[in-house]
Amino acid sequence: MPAPQFKFLARSTPRRCSGRLNPIRLNSPIFLSVFFVLWAAALWLIPDTLSVMGDYIAFSLLGITGAIFANATGAGGGVVFIPMFNQLGFTEVQAIATSFGIQCFGMTAGAFTWIHHYRHDKIELHLWHSFVPIIALTGAFAVLGVWLVYGLNLPSPASLHESFSIFSIVLGLAILVSVFFLRPGREHSNLEWYDCAALGLIGIFGGIITAWLSVGVGELLAIYLILRRFDVTMAVASAVVVSALVVWSAALEHFWLNPKAYWQVLLFAGPGAVIGGIFAKTLVSWLSARKLKIFFATWVLVVGVVTSPLASLV
Repeated sequence: MPAPQFKFLARSTPRRCSGRLNPIRLNSPIFLSVFFVLWAAALWLIPDTLSVMGDYIAFSLLGITGAIFANATGAGGGVVFIPMFNQLGFTEVQAIATSFGIQCFGMTAGAFTWIHHYRHDKIELHLWHSFVPIIALTGAFAVLGVWLVYGLNLPSPASLHESFSIFSIVLGLAILVSVFFLRPGREHSNLEWYDCAALGLIGIFGGIITAWLSVGVGELLAIYLILRRFDVTMAVASAVVVSALVVWSAALEHFWLNPKAYWQVLLFAGPGAVIGGIFAKTLVSWLSARKLKIFFATWVLVVGVVTSPLASLV
């Protein structure tokens, strides 16, 4: 008896965009016009505009850089922003809140770009049909993890940075070993019951870590999916969307209940992160699966090194 044929396997040709202009693209005049008009209006409303621009416009480049790496790997931009803010003398609360604010811009732009890619551009849809369940399951538990920290006022363990650093370094090396020394296997597309359990744990513990460091859940999710041999691009896209959900879930804490963000920095780095978040998908599309794994593993190693205790001595 022949095996049943599912509809998502029957599509042999790519689904093209139906001629409508995607507003979330760098080459869209609609998006560019609205984006820059709103940004210019926001700058015009602040006192002593020219002086503030001279002092803080360099943070736009920081936002672009952090968002490119965050949305090309799914690991979050906190690993770029937090060390920089520490060097600039921000308090820990200011650094975390400002990092969350920038990521609300960059991860959201990246998430919309990846979702558009999933809906309109992806050819091998059978490798992406777990995309929505992964996001829904991991995202729900990640938001729960974030608000466990805020609601119960859970303090960060003294050894958290060191443990997270070691974890990132070990897993980054593990991915490199899998690339260079293990024979490639068949990619998975279906979630097993143990995957669902693992994603729930990744979500809740990743959310807790993200509440403390502004980075964590995206990295954990992408690493797990890559090691489980899911499509690498889908792993990155899932991590980006989940990270966007998590940073927005923390917005109430950082911008209303306990507002500590450095708004001058956020005003320049945030819009810059929008540009970086959109460009990241283009960067990933230039890389093969093997190169993307190497790029991701290298980024994870950088996360481990930057968050290690030795980094504070440099």
